Amino acid sequence: MNRLTDWLSKRSYSKIIILTDDNSSENCLPLISKYVGKQYSHINILPGEHSKSLESAAFIWNKLLEFDADRSALLVNLGGGMITDLGGFCAATYKRGISFINIPTTLLGMVDAAVGGKTGIDIGNNKNQVGLFAPAEAVFTYSVFLRTLPHRELFAGFAEVMKYGLIYQKQLWDTLKLADPMHITDWESVIVSCVKIKEGIVKLDPMDKGLRKILNFGHTIGHAVESYSLENEHSPLLHGEAVALGMVVEAWLSFKKTRLAKNELDEISSHLIRIFGRKRYEKDIVDTLYSYMLNDKKNTTNAVRFALLECIGNAVYDVNCSFEEIAEALDYYLSLKAPNL
Repeated sequence: MNRLTDWLSKRSYSKIIILTDDNSSENCLPLISKYVGKQYSHINILPGEHSKSLESAAFIWNKLLEFDADRSALLVNLGGGMITDLGGFCAATYKRGISFINIPTTLLGMVDAAVGGKTGIDIGNNKNQVGLFAPAEAVFTYSVFLRTLPHRELFAGFAEVMKYGLIYQKQLWDTLKLADPMHITDWESVIVSCVKIKEGIVKLDPMDKGLRKILNFGHTIGHAVESYSLENEHSPLLHGEAVALGMVVEAWLSFKKTRLAKNELDEISSHLIRIFGRKRYEKDIVDTLYSYMLNDKKNTTNAVRFALLECIGNAVYDVNCSFEEIAEALDYYLSLKAPNL
């Protein structure tokens, strides 16, 4: 963590404010506080996707004002994807923008949310409806934080790791498809591989107009299921769990729409279900899921657009799918035999 100290020593900020949730405050803040190297202020919010809201943003803005943070202040976002999304959004809008860095503490944050400059908040249970592109000044990743994660959080982040193999690097998929996340010891190389893939894609398409959309594989269905779960279930799905479900459903759509081979559909489904299990839900929620999909940021003129696979390791984007096709894909998911989540 000396990298953080060295980086800060070469810069001059009027104040340093660290944003955490309850989990990262308890488990991670003690590990990095001494490396900040100067007195800091602390903002803490409740954990969970429900905190990624306008109310939380207003709370953070008011705390920044309370701490007399000016335009030369630095916000340090210490936490998972919710914290880096929310904190980045608050920093980018407070006083028309102050500096921020991300220190992701979850696997999902390390390989996805903290990298690429997307920030935002949810509106109700609709994911990421308000936000802006605002890259962090730096991202510091320390795999030691993975030791603080509950097993469920680690598995949820692993879904995003598997996504990179499916959309861009078949070798990564082949290396990890038989893995048990609980027995991976070399997380640093896994994280580096994923970040390199994402950074390369973002560099080619920073504003999400074309190629970057392939990063949404599994997310159109996944975000809809996650939103439904947040609204209706006592113990809602984590983001990565919903994405794992979404990747199976969207693999079937790829088989129907973009000529993904049947044997690759079977391979994707069997490995993702083995690792992540299967979520049971009633067929009558398909209309509700579809309404969430229509609010997806990638859509235009009421068409639901997907990132799909032509083959493992190669994805395409802006593929329109009808309600009937989506319903059929969800039926396919329900037909798979597996332990239920």
